[in-house]
Amino acid sequence: MNIVVVIQARTGSTRLPGKVLLPLAGAPLLQRMIERVRAASTLFELVVATTIASADDPIVELCRAIGARVYRGHPLDLLDRHYQVGLLHHADAVVKIPSDCPLIDPAVIDLVLGELIDRQGSVDYVSNLHPATWPDGQDVEAMTLAALDTAWREARRPMEREHTTPFLWERPERFRIANATMPSGENLAMSHRWTVDFPEDYQFVAAIFDALHTSGMVFSVDDILSLVRARPDIAALNAHHAGVNWYRHHLDELRTIDATMTRQPASTRGSR
Repeated sequence: MNIVVVIQARTGSTRLPGKVLLPLAGAPLLQRMIERVRAASTLFELVVATTIASADDPIVELCRAIGARVYRGHPLDLLDRHYQVGLLHHADAVVKIPSDCPLIDPAVIDLVLGELIDRQGSVDYVSNLHPATWPDGQDVEAMTLAALDTAWREARRPMEREHTTPFLWERPERFRIANATMPSGENLAMSHRWTVDFPEDYQFVAAIFDALHTSGMVFSVDDILSLVRARPDIAALNAHHAGVNWYRHHLDELRTIDATMTRQPASTRGSR
């Protein structure tokens, strides 16, 4: 299969502006994440999909400096960004990995893509999110270009365009869907937050990199779990945000997601 992995990245985060360029172990967060994605064993093209906004010029400059392909598209229509990248690279499948997941484990990428490849012709969408069991921040979603084309042509709601894939996983009656759960049988999706959205998340991720990052080596999910169990002070940095995700804004629109799969931020919990 011709697989294209897309890292969606922009500087315009409202809660943590410029988060993809914040330093992690001496390099920008996005660079560290690209290094970890590139460490996966599965063959794929890697493309950073950013926006046409001038504020995202530094992302383009960083990608050029480290030899990463880049595409510039619509600021809010991420479905279009992913689709256009797939077309440009004549992809059979497109993979979505958000840029706020710098702790992504290459082995998790291989697990999801292995499922896609092994079941080629019998699945349209494979992820590790439906249902979610991995720590938040290990997000990998893979879809055939044919399925992505259908979503691109038919999706109308802003939520479906902004988040790229809901049109697919919200319609199991139309699309053949597969999921890769944690091999251990654990469910850490609501208890372990390893993504970067709030300042405390960045503090947590920076602490992980400070403790585990070594040049030429890639630490794993198990390494992070061992560290946070041994260092409750690190785990506590963003524990109050555990379970907070974008679903909370769209519970009235989503059919396959309910209130048990998301939480409000601690300061606003109890309100919508």
